[in-house]
Amino acid sequence: MLSKTPHNYPQVLDRKSAAKYLGLSPNTLAVWACTKKYNLRYIKVGRAVRYRLLDLEKFIEERLSS
Repeated sequence: MLSKTPHNYPQVLDRKSAAKYLGLSPNTLAVWACTKKYNLRYIKVGRAVRYRLLDLEKFIEERLSS
C-alpha cells in the first residue's frame, strides 16, 4: 500500500492526478515529458508514467516568485 501525505495524496501519482495537483492538463505533462521543456522528473515503468509528490512540490517551489 502506498503511504499518503496529510493531504491524502499518495507519494506517487499517475499523470492525471499529477496534472490535477499542478492545475494542468494531463496532455501538458505528456508534452513536457516528450519535449523535455521542464526538468520535471517522472518514473516510467512500461507504459505507465508516475510522478513523485516530492518532485512536484520541488517543481512548484522552484517557480515561486519572490
